Amino acid sequence: MTIDRQTVEHIAELAKLDLTDDEINLYAGQLSDILAYAERLQALDTDAIPPTASVLPLRNVLRQDAVLPSLPRDAALANTADQAEGQFRVDAILDEGHD
Repeated sequence: MTIDRQTVEHIAELAKLDLTDDEINLYAGQLSDILAYAERLQALDTDAIPPTASVLPLRNVLRQDAVLPSLPRDAALANTADQAEGQFRVDAILDEGHD
């Protein structure tokens, strides 16, 4: 299938793109190549291939859930821009009267 200039101009208009003549010619060729490749893929006989979401076997990688020491408070607050009473201090994002 070949994409002509008029089709590229129509697509560009729908996408609100302002394309130059050179870009229109370039994209017409590129889109034509993409559609030609898709046609080649459509011609393949895939009846014997079962549908699949992935060609790799599914496998969960889990680790043991274990309690570990956390980051010390001083280390966590070391690079903060503002802190108060051992906590991060940030600007309010909600109004006072908001429930």
